[in-house]
Parts: sequence; structure tokens; C-alpha cells
Amino acid sequence: MITIHINAAEPCTVPGDLLERALREAFRREGVSSAELSVSFVTDAEIASLHGRYLGRDETTDVLSFALHGDGEDPLGDVYVGHAQALRQAAETGAAPEEELTRLAVHGALHVLGYDHPAGPERLASEMFHKQEAIVRRAVSG
Repeated sequence: MITIHINAAEPCTVPGDLLERALREAFRREGVSSAELSVSFVTDAEIASLHGRYLGRDETTDVLSFALHGDGEDPLGDVYVGHAQALRQAAETGAAPEEELTRLAVHGALHVLGYDHPAGPERLASEMFHKQEAIVRRAVSG
């Protein structure tokens, strides 16, 4: 059983159906049938605080993820998406806001599943990036 918890404070607009569809698609593609994932949409201040506390970087970021399971255990994790940062990125790239929010949640879920990517422009050629974009495209197309 896959359990997904979505947490968002007002006035955060989260694309619940799209998000759920995309996250389930990510698990399906990885052959995962049992997992628990919490996705929280947070403010700039909240994500900057988490970023500083856990990664030593006191700055706003778009997404943070924490895998909470051990080797051989069903995936369990927390994903934090910087809502305002996601909206800024959507405006910069021309993406629909709900698509960017979904993209970041999928990105975090893939980290929970063990994927990683290089920093900088090389990340666009990574396996993780290609999986992320395929999942988002599939979810957005319905």
C-alpha cells in the first residue's frame, strides 16, 4: 500500500490530484508497491530554516527530502517544497505553477527512492532528471 500525505498551509495552492497521480507514477515506475511519503509545502522562512538546520546552508531552496528508511525497508520519507520558490521558478521558466510544484515533489520523492544527480548544468543530463521529467509529463497529460 502506498500512502501519501500532502500538507499545505493557506494560501498555498497545491494541485492535489496532479500531485498524487505523479507521486504514484514515480513509485509505480520503480516497482514500489508499499511506501509512505509526506510532502509538505512550506514558506521561504521554513525551508531556509530546514536547509540551515540539516544541510548547513541558511538560504531558501526549492526542495529538500529526507529518506527515513533503512536498506531493505519499504520507502519512507519526508519531502519539503518551498512553495514561493517554486512559484518564482515557474515564472522564470514559463512552467505552469502546478506543474512546477509537482516537479519538485517528484524530485524529492526520487531522492527518497535513492536517486541523486550532479550539481550544476550536468544535472539536466542525469538519469534522475530524465525520470523526473517523464513522470511529470505523464501526470500532466492525465
